[in-house]
Amino acid sequence: MLYIGSHLSISKGYEAIAKQAHSIGANTFAYFTRNPRGGKARKLDIEDMERMNTFLKEHHFGPLVAHAPYTLNGASNTEKTKEFAKLAMKEDLERMEYTPGHYYNFHPGSHVKQGAEKGIDEIVNMLNTVLWEEQKTMVLLESMAGKGTEVGRNFEELQEIISRVNYPHLVGVCLDTCHVNDGGYDIVNDLDGVLKEFDEIIGLDKLMALHLNDSKNERGAAKDRHEKIGEGTLGLSTFENIVNHPVLEKLPMILETPNEIEGYEKEIALLRRLKK
Repeated sequence: MLYIGSHLSISKGYEAIAKQAHSIGANTFAYFTRNPRGGKARKLDIEDMERMNTFLKEHHFGPLVAHAPYTLNGASNTEKTKEFAKLAMKEDLERMEYTPGHYYNFHPGSHVKQGAEKGIDEIVNMLNTVLWEEQKTMVLLESMAGKGTEVGRNFEELQEIISRVNYPHLVGVCLDTCHVNDGGYDIVNDLDGVLKEFDEIIGLDKLMALHLNDSKNERGAAKDRHEKIGEGTLGLSTFENIVNHPVLEKLPMILETPNEIEGYEKEIALLRRLKK
């Protein structure tokens, strides 16, 4: 079974977002844990979370991929920003205990000209501050395009973080198709080769989720500009290869393409039709 969904708004609550996902043919989805451009989280509603848990189970959803706010930057060069990152992630993970078994995805951060090694040091420190051994949510590092001073622009940087956390069993990777293309990996012509490299450096057992996005850019552009499925430089055949790949087909696949809800519904249907 393919687990495909999109990024949706949680503004109307947990049960409502699950029902909206189901209405467009999705059986997974992503949502921001708090305002993506700020720091405020929605009021905790445990009963609503439990209703969502029941709905997800009844309709055979796969793991959800919650997304940290863009403002969370544990690799920052300012103490205020790093402290917010720790507090926000800690609170998000504590809240996600009420919806166990899902993923918490975040952008590793930007080192702001401190250098990648310093940025990695700070990210590891953040994770070792907020993770606890018994938590029920796995944290995912998102692969990045290499824009500016982003950390996580290659598999080596992601592995360096994972290898240094206290609880590596709680940390995995979400591979973004646009980011990995813009970061220089050739998933169009050599998807198997890219996955082999990922396996050799990180291990395919750490690949837990996908962001499905076409790209407006050529490979290696390091720009991170998403495009609708089949309308960018990756092309429809790349996504056909992904949904039929024995390593990838069981992972939750989240659309973050430039679409409204109707567009996501069409893309979900399109991807399901590509499945052989």
